[in-house]
Amino acid sequence: MPLFNKYTKLIPYLYFIAIIAYWFTDINRNNGITAYPILLFAIPFLWQLIKPNKKLNLTLGITFVCLSSYLILAYLSDLYNLTSFTEKTQKFIIYGGLFVLGNFIMALWIIRNSLKESI
Repeated sequence: MPLFNKYTKLIPYLYFIAIIAYWFTDINRNNGITAYPILLFAIPFLWQLIKPNKKLNLTLGITFVCLSSYLILAYLSDLYNLTSFTEKTQKFIIYGGLFVLGNFIMALWIIRNSLKESI
């Protein structure tokens, strides 16, 4: 069980790295070399995997909770402004909602890990 607990702490960082990798590949297909600065966003998450830092962990958690809260508000605002729900729109709503919810949960998980280590 301690081995399981050790690796569950890494899930939020791996999630955000996977999202950044997907974002990079999607932009890279369309725009080419201009997508490479996106990879810079993965550096703090990789750093947390290699050499964890409590302050960076808390900073990442708080930052992404704030960004995720903003995403939730933007998602709900966009959801209420849509008038017709075509099949593509319904897919967007479902995938967008899962993405927004996933970001928020992973950011809270990072904060939980940070507070758990500091106690």
